[in-house]
Amino acid sequence: MDKVSDQKSAYSYLYPQIAVFDHRMLDVGDGHTLYVEQSGNPDGIPVVVFHGGPGGGSSPYMRRYFNPEVYRIILFDQRGCGKSRPFSSVEANTTWHLVSDIEKIREELEIDRWMVFGGSWGATLGLAYTQAHPDRVMHLVLRGVFLAQQYELDWFYGGGAGQFWPELWAEFVEAIPTSERDDLIVAYHKRLFSGDYREESVFGRIWSRWENALASHASNGVTGEPSPDYARTFARIENHYFTNKAFLEFDGQLLSRLDQMQDVPGTIVQGRFDMICPPLTAHKLHKAWPKSRLLMVGQAGHALSEPGITQALVMTMDRIAP
Repeated sequence: MDKVSDQKSAYSYLYPQIAVFDHRMLDVGDGHTLYVEQSGNPDGIPVVVFHGGPGGGSSPYMRRYFNPEVYRIILFDQRGCGKSRPFSSVEANTTWHLVSDIEKIREELEIDRWMVFGGSWGATLGLAYTQAHPDRVMHLVLRGVFLAQQYELDWFYGGGAGQFWPELWAEFVEAIPTSERDDLIVAYHKRLFSGDYREESVFGRIWSRWENALASHASNGVTGEPSPDYARTFARIENHYFTNKAFLEFDGQLLSRLDQMQDVPGTIVQGRFDMICPPLTAHKLHKAWPKSRLLMVGQAGHALSEPGITQALVMTMDRIAP
């Protein structure tokens, strides 16, 4: 395990703004079309980026972790979010639909093998995809590891993280009647899928604020107010996945099936003070995955944009380029 602790500006490590050379809407079936874009070098090493959430959507910022002269950068919005349509839909929206979508993107772009880069929920999806298609993955880069295990959900939605942020946790809990507080994921699901747009938006904002406030190690608990549409969509899709335990067959599935990707090398970048996805999970994954390298970043939390996280990810992509 290596340690990273540089605290320069995150922007000092990023590549300059990178222009898109191709973008399209890809029909993946079930009434869904996905936004897919390519930037960087059309003849470069293909790398596909899995955004977080579920429900977060991709961002132009995500292109800047890759040397545009070396990499062919593929970003896409998963079902129901970002520029993909129908917006906010959870119909035919499961982990395994997304794994199938990723293969359709690879085939559409005529890519034989690629690197996979994902953080938070993107790490969950990265592992699920790699275990399903190990022969298609050259290197798996994960950040802020989340494996959708029950203890991880209990940590964030059952009061674990709330012990460090009691005032924010109180806001999240007190929005729900006392009689329903034994399972807050279920309680929020009732309200996020009530059919009343206003109610769904109100509870979407509360759900989103709780997560956003804890993302950065430097956070003071104050966040910008997300738009109603974004907050509602993010919260609905995320809650849909968590209510269904990420559509995995059993708790701990991704750890137990690492043998299916035993020949795939990987790098794990983890913030030492990650309040959303505690380092214990990254440590467990690293210990069970012999071909992995763990970079533990000091003075960093969960956010992709934190200086130490940014540095570690850019250095990783520079290092592993053939």
